[in-house]
Amino acid sequence: MKPYLMESEEEARRLVAQARAHPVSQHLVTTGLSEGHAALDAGCGPGVITAVMAHQVGPSGSVVGLDLNPERLAEARASCEPLPNCRFIQADVRTSGLPDACFDYVWCQFVLEYLPRPETALAELVRMTRPGGRVVVSEVDGVGTFNWPMSPVVQAGIPKFLQALASTGFDIHAGRKMYHLFRHAGLKDVRVHLSPLWVVAGAADSRLMRDWSIRLQTLEPVAAPAFGGLEAYREFSQAYLDLLCDEDALKYSVLLVTEGRKP
Repeated sequence: MKPYLMESEEEARRLVAQARAHPVSQHLVTTGLSEGHAALDAGCGPGVITAVMAHQVGPSGSVVGLDLNPERLAEARASCEPLPNCRFIQADVRTSGLPDACFDYVWCQFVLEYLPRPETALAELVRMTRPGGRVVVSEVDGVGTFNWPMSPVVQAGIPKFLQALASTGFDIHAGRKMYHLFRHAGLKDVRVHLSPLWVVAGAADSRLMRDWSIRLQTLEPVAAPAFGGLEAYREFSQAYLDLLCDEDALKYSVLLVTEGRKP
């Protein structure tokens, strides 16, 4: 498996800040997570969402957090230590090694977008779900591209940036593709919930600025060749951060939460 595209010394803090800035409680309730459920947080990262799920299933339920990165799992175990109904395992979401039909509810957020063949991971999520249980995938769609107005540097640079991401297998439009994949995976009652990941009319807050600063810096080795060199890429990165600070510009990003029932 390829290394995680966004890995850096700052990634754990970025993931925690991102999860806390976009609470998932309502999405979990809307898509069927209930008290007493055996649930999976596939690609749990530092465990912020795992903890929310543990509170929602209550002491009669349980949550397994699954992640491939041992550092993220150590952070998750530490943060969820007070929650006795949580446990964590290190595994690839595509080949977990967990038993068939062992969960009532499976949640996976911001994982399939990094996988060249997301249907493989989705099949694994379905396999681990009990008949009548629910599979839920939360993904971005067009993240970072919905802005107006944009400077010429940003407007010309975004296609190059997306080309560089696509070369790694990252799919910026993963969210819109889940409905089709769910249907072909045999899931029933497939529904899609759309919500903003962020809406910034004016200047972005410090959390979002920090998030994008880390993203752009981490992606330098991948993206710079698409711009013809590091200097041009850094010019684009600064112009994008300037856009986020622009009081006269609108910036927004879309989140698509797709749910389906295993027959």
